[in-house]
Amino acid sequence: MNDSIFVEAPYTAVRRLHDDVLLPLKRTFVGKDEIIDLLGVCLVARENLFLLGPPGTAKSALIGELARRIDGRVFDYLLTRFTEPNELFGPFDIRRLREGDLVTNTEGMLPEADFVFLDELLNANSAILNSLLMALNERVFRRGRETRPLPALMFVGASNRLPEDESLRALFDRFLMRVSCDNVGDDRLSELLAAGWRLDAARETEPSTVSVDRLRALQARVHTISLETVMPAYTEAILSLRRAGISVSDRRAVKLQRLVAASALLCGRPIAEVTDLWVLRYIWDTEEQQPILRSLVDRLLQDAVRAAPESRPGAHPRALEPAVFDAEQLAASLRELFEQAEAATQHEDQPRRHRLREAASSLAARCQWIANEQQRSDLQRLVDQVWTQLESDR
Repeated sequence: MNDSIFVEAPYTAVRRLHDDVLLPLKRTFVGKDEIIDLLGVCLVARENLFLLGPPGTAKSALIGELARRIDGRVFDYLLTRFTEPNELFGPFDIRRLREGDLVTNTEGMLPEADFVFLDELLNANSAILNSLLMALNERVFRRGRETRPLPALMFVGASNRLPEDESLRALFDRFLMRVSCDNVGDDRLSELLAAGWRLDAARETEPSTVSVDRLRALQARVHTISLETVMPAYTEAILSLRRAGISVSDRRAVKLQRLVAASALLCGRPIAEVTDLWVLRYIWDTEEQQPILRSLVDRLLQDAVRAAPESRPGAHPRALEPAVFDAEQLAASLRELFEQAEAATQHEDQPRRHRLREAASSLAARCQWIANEQQRSDLQRLVDQVWTQLESDR
């Protein structure tokens, strides 16, 4: 990012967040740039982030290092099926209890934390569920007649699975952004090993930090960002996602505006633009939705993605990163789509054909990012076959 955009005082905090937190994390954690950028935008927007990934993919290490770089109170906890409310929110104050008052001693617990990390989030049981839902959504701690606002800048949750139980789906829904955290590729293993060795040594020293007050001031600036220019594109994006079968509730559509504004703020702009809609890639509910969302959003960002970064100095780097798709996987998806289109045509199922057209558009957009010309040509023939079938009367 160009330092000239940080001349004004409001963007000093942005520069500190970038230089003292996000950039060092990217240097330390190989292959985690995407997650780190999402952590940054969620932190500025005061929204919650969910990490999905198997054990050993550095979820806890990454969040722990981020917490070390925030000069505030941190609470992290590994949830089990037997976790009790006292373990998260604190026990009742015995002295006050003797006086007949039910008051929680929250010292050092979640209600006093500036940054909260809940590992194995989906192990949450019914005993703590309602309190967690209120904390995540309303930033309020309520226990009996006791109610107090929570100071948390953001919540991060992690799990190696997605929710199946309906009550856990409600908990998952409180995390506006979701991102996968996987092992790095074999080609970067040596880089990972070297970075891991350096991280062990670095833990013996105190890192540069960003103050909680500075971050709160930054969060307060989000509502000063103008969304007027981007609203037509944002509205159309939400409608397109809904037509593609991706659920975006009214509540989520409203809250996502904060992330769009946070992206603009992190880029030093007082006005949001279309490139800030890159955040919509991460609102999936299932793993199957991830490539569909990616392609739909990348199609929206097509001009920005294809442009050289230097021609769009104000765009967030995530918006300028083209998608990477697997040609064989795309071919398999197109063949399956063709079979579904045949069945829909035979049964004259018009609603299903409409949904399949949306899926075909999504796959066709992804095919354009295949670098190999022959593979791209072969995929285009499959796309044409699907469209021919979808447009036929019988």
